[in-house]
Amino acid sequence: MKLAVVGIGQSKQAKKRKVTIGAMVREAVDEAMADAELEFGDIDAIVLSKTPDLFDGVMNPELYLADAMGARGLPVTRVFTGGSVGGHAAIYGAHLVQAGLARRVLVVAYSKESEGDFTWALSRGLPFSAQLGAGAGAHFAPVIREYIRRSVAPEHIGWQIAVNHRLNATRNPYAHIQLPDITVDKVRESRMLWDPIRFLESCPSSDGSCAVVITGENDAHHTGRPPAWIHGMSWRTETGHFAGRDEVNPEAGRLCAADAYRQAGITDPAHDIDTAELYIPYSWFEPIWLENVGLAEVGAGWKMVDAGHTAFDGSLPINPSGGVLSGNPTGATGLLRFAEAAMQVRGTAGEHQVPDARLAVGHAMGGAAQFHALWVVGSEPPQS
Repeated sequence: MKLAVVGIGQSKQAKKRKVTIGAMVREAVDEAMADAELEFGDIDAIVLSKTPDLFDGVMNPELYLADAMGARGLPVTRVFTGGSVGGHAAIYGAHLVQAGLARRVLVVAYSKESEGDFTWALSRGLPFSAQLGAGAGAHFAPVIREYIRRSVAPEHIGWQIAVNHRLNATRNPYAHIQLPDITVDKVRESRMLWDPIRFLESCPSSDGSCAVVITGENDAHHTGRPPAWIHGMSWRTETGHFAGRDEVNPEAGRLCAADAYRQAGITDPAHDIDTAELYIPYSWFEPIWLENVGLAEVGAGWKMVDAGHTAFDGSLPINPSGGVLSGNPTGATGLLRFAEAAMQVRGTAGEHQVPDARLAVGHAMGGAAQFHALWVVGSEPPQS
């Protein structure tokens, strides 16, 4: 069965949204339903993407948010796989349609990080676990240092990526961080958080939500707006920490991307993909993920950045929405990457629309980069 995204919605992202979680979620849901021109009675199942309950202090949000999601009398499934959860939720929703278990699925995602404490939630004492209190950056900084060592990348690459993404965000009214006067000098001079990650190379903590409607080919042309056709989708997982694990180029990420490309009939992703929304919480993860998902040769991701290929006007624009560096409501971040990719091939991305985008990648990762999800979406239906 051919699958399509026919409705997309998102809320404004901000450091603190002065609305309830339910109201913030409903913003994205209403926008997605209006885009799809559907009523709640047209939806057969709902999938909720959410970070751990301790992150914003709401237990069983799938129950609390039933009204906000229009879930009366419908099956609701909550998905959680770390920061990649939004991508996994989208794929799970697509699987429900593909399996014939639902005709139309509403996928909903959110985080209200202003009401929680991520560092505390990640650092509480658990049996057989290391006592950590340094935050996600302290985990990923050594991975970045190892990438720099292997690839012999110059230090300005991370600064340039931060500038590219933040300038992209100025075209996106939903993005949390708006820094139109960003420069490489300002990034370089911002304070060091975790060597080599500086303040302006880091993602924010955001409130925000996202929703998409997924259906089959028979319902894909319900409106006059074009759908985004799902050409390939996959997820993979590996253990977060084990001897010999390559955290710079995780095997699960490579297998995930290869499977999605195989489904899409793509043999040269670097040539065939027009734009990509990659999960980049710290600037240096752009070349890391470019290489991991096959959009650059190993060791050459940073060279694409340096040559300007990944800028908004480059040959392969990365995160034209501003990406995770410009807005990070963690429970929704993965779905936002998938949704933004779908917007690009639908031609509905507004001022951050990449001209003539026909094939796009949406990518999500989570945990210690052991959870990976990726889909390829296109402006035309896939070949049978």
